[in-house]
Amino acid sequence: MNMDFKAFLMLKCMSYEVATALENQSHKIRYSDSVENGSIIFSLSGVAFLLMDAKECFISAEEIFLAKIEKFINIHQKSFLVLSAALHGPEEWKLMFRIQQRFLGSNLRILPVHNTVNAINLMCTIAKTASKPYTDRICYRMITTEAYIIEQSPVWKTLQKLKLSSDPFNLN
Repeated sequence: MNMDFKAFLMLKCMSYEVATALENQSHKIRYSDSVENGSIIFSLSGVAFLLMDAKECFISAEEIFLAKIEKFINIHQKSFLVLSAALHGPEEWKLMFRIQQRFLGSNLRILPVHNTVNAINLMCTIAKTASKPYTDRICYRMITTEAYIIEQSPVWKTLQKLKLSSDPFNLN
């Protein structure tokens, strides 16, 4: 069997496993083989993931997988490359470093994963935290925490007293 075909089958298998698991968890996702094979987009949060196997990258020419990644990040604002490898050894880290160097300053983030379960957990966590209801909740919590600190903090009260007692316009 051709090595490119093996890598393709492995990616398809991983994509299928991830997609099936996400559907079973009732996430609203879209698949985008027309954009790039192995793309999964979470509609509610607008987060897109490109699933790639490290072996696939080693087998194919560097220009091919870099072009695939570039096409992907040009389409999606919140883009993540999910790079799968059973073990992230020196070669895999060099690969990630080359990809980071190539796309430095872009909106691409690289997620090294070891298996399908690991990929699903990361993807769900990122999609959840990027969704509007969750970000609204975080903003609300930050505002209420700030208000609490201002109202209840003894340090803040002391600073206010010092500021009031050392009014530069009041010379008395």
